[in-house]
Amino acid sequence: MTSTERRAAAILKILKKINPQPKSALNYSTPWEFLVAVQLSAQCTDKKVNEVTQKLFKKYRTLDAYVRARPREFEQDIHATGFYRAKTRNVLAAAKALKTRYKGRLPRTMPEMLTLPGMGRKSANIVLGTIYGVQAGIAIDTHVKRLAKQLGLTKHTDPGKIEKDLMAMFPRQEWLYLNYRLADYGRKFCPARPHDHIAKKCPLAKFYVKA
Repeated sequence: MTSTERRAAAILKILKKINPQPKSALNYSTPWEFLVAVQLSAQCTDKKVNEVTQKLFKKYRTLDAYVRARPREFEQDIHATGFYRAKTRNVLAAAKALKTRYKGRLPRTMPEMLTLPGMGRKSANIVLGTIYGVQAGIAIDTHVKRLAKQLGLTKHTDPGKIEKDLMAMFPRQEWLYLNYRLADYGRKFCPARPHDHIAKKCPLAKFYVKA
């Protein structure tokens, strides 16, 4: 085991102790609803997405409801999540693609998932891992990108390169949960805003490297 792998293992051990049962903070009842929530979460907090989807999922109860949705009206329904025009285009186009190409069921592979409008690799990793337990990679969101570098797990800033670094040092069965654990850690203990890591008692402070 390399020094980097030992470092990763020690970090994972602490993350597991802090959050033994990680899960998505997004609320949903069906696989499709989860995909919608994930798309709406781009550049938006999970808390705000849950506030919006509480009403959205009552109004649009089936995939067909999204297929028939009026774009202008849908834009107003999700306005609070930001970038509502682009999100409306992607969500409604994904609904139509899912109905016509995949018979209404979410695909189970990364290549297929990436054919859906609005689905990049980060979102696809989250959806595949959460819905099907398919851990094809590690979702690199803003928390993971920031903390991976701060913890000395990567020297890169490109999400694709960061993902490859992390995939090489963490077991596959931990890939989905690493995203959830680091995101939760960032929110609860070590936010992006400047702060004294020691005074705030960041549990992973001893692993931080200087920028």
